[in-house]
Amino acid sequence: MVKGRVLIIDGDHQHTASLGEELKSRGYEVNTEVGRSPVLEKVDSFAPTAIITDASAPGIDAFAILRELRAHQPHTPVILIAKGSSVEIALRAIQEEGAYHYFEKPVDVDKLGVVLERAVELSQARRENEILRRQLRDRGAFGELVGESETMQKVYNFIEQVASSSASVLITGESGTGKELAARTIHNLSPRRNAPFLAINCSAIPDTLMESELFGHENGAFTGAVSRRHGCFELANTGTLLLDEIGEMPSLLQAKLLRVIEERVVHRLGSRKDISVDVRILAATNRDPHGAVRDGTLREDLLYRLNVITIHMPPLADRMEDLPLLSQHLVTRLAAKHGRPAKFVSSAALDALRFHSWPGNVRELRNVIERAVVICSGEQIERHHFAPYPFEQRRRIRDEDTITFPVGAPLEVIERQMILRTLDKTENNKTKAAELLGISLKTLHNKLNAYKASGLLDKK
Repeated sequence: MVKGRVLIIDGDHQHTASLGEELKSRGYEVNTEVGRSPVLEKVDSFAPTAIITDASAPGIDAFAILRELRAHQPHTPVILIAKGSSVEIALRAIQEEGAYHYFEKPVDVDKLGVVLERAVELSQARRENEILRRQLRDRGAFGELVGESETMQKVYNFIEQVASSSASVLITGESGTGKELAARTIHNLSPRRNAPFLAINCSAIPDTLMESELFGHENGAFTGAVSRRHGCFELANTGTLLLDEIGEMPSLLQAKLLRVIEERVVHRLGSRKDISVDVRILAATNRDPHGAVRDGTLREDLLYRLNVITIHMPPLADRMEDLPLLSQHLVTRLAAKHGRPAKFVSSAALDALRFHSWPGNVRELRNVIERAVVICSGEQIERHHFAPYPFEQRRRIRDEDTITFPVGAPLEVIERQMILRTLDKTENNKTKAAELLGISLKTLHNKLNAYKASGLLDKK
């Protein structure tokens, strides 16, 4: 298997040939170019994952090449070779023009090999990142929702169908699945998009204040009411009102809400004056609404009035194929928010995310990504940036004799987890682990060495 494609740009034929043969022996596909003029054509035809160029060779302007490559092929790392006074040029090129690394002549090929492996990995990660960005742009996002899984496509279809109407919609799903984002998307795609969107969390407002929040009050209506206050229905007039966690609303207030929905009229506390309102009602709950009716926390007649159309937001564990897109979206958004350099999540870090159970759903993922973005000093988030976050699923995997993999998990990920879990079970007895796995001890050692070199082994 080819590790990567390396383009060498050098005026020294002998050095180019020698370096090229060494890199070929290390598993790279190599192409060479003498001089500068056809470099971009060669980049297009060869599509290198890394470029090595001699900054001190006659006729080669390192700065000019870097500028051209940065504009033409921004994902490809460039490694400079320099000698004598050109070392200063190489350092400036790293600082000012984005070169990846430099080596002084004569080049230590072992050190070059280590840097080249990292450069190729970075190049591949950048390309994957660009693919994810395009997927997000082309088909992975719908309004404020992100994901291209089959379950999310169904959500998008429902939203598209209901957005143009004024029908009430009940949005169900576990906490953190994006119910409010779904409501905002419905509003933004509706004819009411230019009118207000208000969301009120019924579980976060004391019972004694909720009626005032919804319907407003007049001056002197109760102790502390020192001025007139407009309620959410008035504020959202001609727009959309989301009643989040509707089952937490007191039963008496549910009855009043039902009348408002049916009559489209509200009364402020302390007033008998009718105020007409034109508000589209969306409701959300993290409970089974019919179970809430049976429990007596949600009025059956209110449920029937709100439940004209139901949209269910799936838990993150049921759409793990969306994890790369979601992670990329969150990294881009949160890095901009905090002014941090992070741009994407490494493959090893994504593996760690894939094997967590995500009880807090997308909200939990956002918190994990946000912390990693803040502490990451480079453009790539690694697995250690998540520490010491308690990935619960990984603990369960180590405590039990079974492993559950999501459908579509990469085979190399499954193989690695099976090997590491078996080593845990055998208390790191490699001979016994190899026997249980049905592979030779030599194969096991080769696998572990590969994981270690790639930084994929758990840090003990």
